[in-house]
Amino acid sequence: MLIKRREFLKISSLATASLLMPNFLKALTVDEALEPEQKVLVVLQFTGGNDGLNTIIPVRNDIYFRERHSIAVRNPLLLNEAAGINPSLSYFKELYDNGELAVLNNVGYPNPDKSHFRSMDIWQSASRSDEYLDSGWLGRFLDDECYRCEHPTQALEVDDMLSLALKGERNKAFAFKDPKRLYQTSREKYFRSLYDHHHEDETVSYLYQTLGSTLDNAGYIFEKSKARQSDQTYPDSQLGKDFRTVASLIKSDINTRVYYLSVGSFDTHVNQNERQQKLFQDINEAVHSFTADMKSNGLFDNILLMTFSEFGRRVAQNASNGTDHGTANQMFFISGGLKKKGLLNPLPDLTHLNEGDLIYTEDFRKVYATVLKKWLKADASKVLGWRNGIYDFI
Repeated sequence: MLIKRREFLKISSLATASLLMPNFLKALTVDEALEPEQKVLVVLQFTGGNDGLNTIIPVRNDIYFRERHSIAVRNPLLLNEAAGINPSLSYFKELYDNGELAVLNNVGYPNPDKSHFRSMDIWQSASRSDEYLDSGWLGRFLDDECYRCEHPTQALEVDDMLSLALKGERNKAFAFKDPKRLYQTSREKYFRSLYDHHHEDETVSYLYQTLGSTLDNAGYIFEKSKARQSDQTYPDSQLGKDFRTVASLIKSDINTRVYYLSVGSFDTHVNQNERQQKLFQDINEAVHSFTADMKSNGLFDNILLMTFSEFGRRVAQNASNGTDHGTANQMFFISGGLKKKGLLNPLPDLTHLNEGDLIYTEDFRKVYATVLKKWLKADASKVLGWRNGIYDFI
């Protein structure tokens, strides 16, 4: 039997949502809800390289204002006498005041790469800058955690395509943008007719198998997303819709430990302030709604929302009222279960730069090791190969 190119592409597009490699493919037959008080990680990726210096502002640093004479943020919301936060992140300031926000400054890695694609690969795979890995840090967590999993929903990405971060060597997360749309697509007669189809070509046969897993689990995810609909109002932005989806699943009895979202693009080479302000407003509103939803349902202490970007921006602005690709950046951690709050370490040192770029002081793999070991209760050394300590903010 020959498969037409159009049919191949249709199967491929739906099969990208599948989690497991063929020998792990198995229809979901058992509900295995999260145990009470089990921790959930929500990762929010700031795609495009967010400018950290205009996010957490060094309000007393003359170098900052000199090098950014027209794009410096001059009306930040003060966090302390030395630091402020962008006014478009007003809810983050409220979280800070409530002891529900931690900020780790100057996060990066040795020998940084300024390519969006390569640096994102490094962050998502947790590799060295001279190392190329085909698996992601959360995918390897699935490999370690889910060697006996009977269903593929331990990690979910709210997107049409699965990120490297969630691809393991044996297991993969499940990616979808809208549970209802995924379910409706899976119910199409064309796909159902292919459910038990076999093909002599190994690649096509694999696609049919992964399609079968997707069909089985699309209905499960859709039903869970409807189980505990929220009365919380979410913004109509795409990020607001994505957080609403995550919230509905967290409140159900689905077994998901990790959710992955992204927002962007923060590639602000031109007229940075306007673009960053709009993105921050969307983030601020969506996080506000999500956090309020978790609090009202008594879940906030067991939720950790973590943000990152593949790199920061250069200290000096460019001629187009923007900033070019840089290096180190900050990470945000939002939770009711933080053990340390506020600014966890000093602001970047603008007097010691590497050809105009910040010099990182905190390795992002130490953050991942902390989250894996202390939040997800995983073997961080096995997943990352990291044995250089962990933080104590969770």
